[in-house]
Amino acid sequence: MKKTMMQIIDGKKISQDLKNELKADVAHFQANTGKVPGLTVIIVGQDPASQVYVRNKAKSCLEIGMHSTVIEMPHDTPQETLLNTIRELNQDPAVHGILVQQPLPKQIDEFAVTLAIDPSKDVDGFHPENLGRLVMGHLDKCFVSCTPYGILELLDRYNIETKGKHCVVVGRSNIVGKPMANLMMQKLDATNCTVTVCHSATRDIPSFTKQADILIAAIGKARFITADMIKPGAVVIDVGINRIEDQSTKSGYRLVGDVDYDGVAALASAITPVPGGVGPMTIAMLLKNTLQSFRRINNL
Repeated sequence: MKKTMMQIIDGKKISQDLKNELKADVAHFQANTGKVPGLTVIIVGQDPASQVYVRNKAKSCLEIGMHSTVIEMPHDTPQETLLNTIRELNQDPAVHGILVQQPLPKQIDEFAVTLAIDPSKDVDGFHPENLGRLVMGHLDKCFVSCTPYGILELLDRYNIETKGKHCVVVGRSNIVGKPMANLMMQKLDATNCTVTVCHSATRDIPSFTKQADILIAAIGKARFITADMIKPGAVVIDVGINRIEDQSTKSGYRLVGDVDYDGVAALASAITPVPGGVGPMTIAMLLKNTLQSFRRINNL
């Protein structure tokens, strides 16, 4: 039997396509209402990786015509100071999305911060109210976590058949694994799967991953998923971003996913690369959520 041509799922291209569509929508609403969506990002401390993420988010907002504000706070900011700032943003009609960059310093309770954000402006999709509505299937009344939402967008735009397929999610984080599993169970065009979740306490993980028609790896371990763990023809979505040493590069390291790309790509029918796969979609879906918040708040 002739092997089907393996398809590389290009998240960089799809994210740019989506940004172009959002830019047109933002221009349309600005022309008709005189208003634009606004995203405020709060960063506490000077974590270098967080600073890069925040700059990229702000840059992406400006690229599509959204208003972007970054609030920088010292590392020793008291929790109540941060919560007061969030409360003020909750009341600001020009702010449609609020994002507090994680990780936060030890003196701040991340869950308390999540609870403080108005669910209608929680464009990260982390608030229990949004997660609860996701689980109940009320996706039109919540915000979906950006990375799982981006994966759905990729599956949809690449016309990957999901109905009745077996999806295995490796990882159970609140940010990716849990919402991803729930999304893949929903009765939607890009989901409607039978879902298995594997995690650190799962015995014999390969026995489950070999059953997957769609495998979503979000375990945070470099090249954890190898070719002998894959069913031929599976669709493989790699959420991982891991830094490994590589002296051949100028920086001395390079980024790899949770999947051993070269080995797995030889068997998969479709696969996301790292970088350039799921990663670019996360910011694109954050922008999409912010526009959705703008539309809901203004009854558009």
